[in-house]
Amino acid sequence: MVDFLIGVDGGGTATRAWLARRDGPVIGRGQAGPSALGQGIDAAWAQIELAVRGAFQAAALPVPPWNRCALGAGLSGVSNRPWRDAFLARNIGFAKLIAETDSFTMLLGAHRGRPGAIVAAGTGSVGEVLRADGSRFTAGGWGFPVGDEGSGAWLGLHAVRVAQCAIDGRIQPGPLARRVFAVCGADRDSVQAWCDLAGQYAYAQLAPAVFDTEQTDSSAVHLLGHAVAALETVAVAIDPPGELPLAVCGSVGRRLAPRMSPAIRRRLVDAAEGPAGGALTLVRQAVEEEEAVRA
Repeated sequence: MVDFLIGVDGGGTATRAWLARRDGPVIGRGQAGPSALGQGIDAAWAQIELAVRGAFQAAALPVPPWNRCALGAGLSGVSNRPWRDAFLARNIGFAKLIAETDSFTMLLGAHRGRPGAIVAAGTGSVGEVLRADGSRFTAGGWGFPVGDEGSGAWLGLHAVRVAQCAIDGRIQPGPLARRVFAVCGADRDSVQAWCDLAGQYAYAQLAPAVFDTEQTDSSAVHLLGHAVAALETVAVAIDPPGELPLAVCGSVGRRLAPRMSPAIRRRLVDAAEGPAGGALTLVRQAVEEEEAVRA
């Protein structure tokens, strides 16, 4: 018998768990370290368990046997099928276990499980839609550096290119280039060494410099304009008729949303919940569907 429902949002920075009774609201929240599947299946499970135990502690409840709980997880890396299969195979005893992409649980949270669309831009970027007939579609989200246009990492990568042009003398050093110099160095060897070691997260840390220098640097204006255009193409791709409500999520996405075209802005709604709430919706729907079939 399932007594508790748990929704988990697991990414490369942190893991968040929301706890609810079968037919009730959230009663506890827990947090732990990163549980992106790319860091290893055992490591991901360890952090998920810590976050879930923290949620029970926050609810002032003893941790029950896992077979009294159903868990839905939106995890970074689930789109890699072998990782997903390995994660599910290592179930530590939950009565029901569902693993979905973190973008889909973000979508479910944003619209409380109802049809709708999201464009998410944080470190990376992706668009996803849930249609009225239950079908799904994803655009973007191809990963850094070949995709994720309009994201923080994409902005940071292009900011470094601006700095490289300034070092070469192809453009005059402006405020944006100087902000990059402060992080990466102001000569060819320093910037090259930084680039050799930098990954998606490091590039994303340069995104604030693009926003901060917009008033004084045309290169920053140019990059932000291209980021907005990239996210708009994703919004159109996931819902060409523009009929569904659209939530723009993520730290970068929320800053760019007011710059989008009037046609896009007319569709915008605030996200009702985050991905942990979406994961809870996911597992609640799955349990209810199973019970309906058994009845």
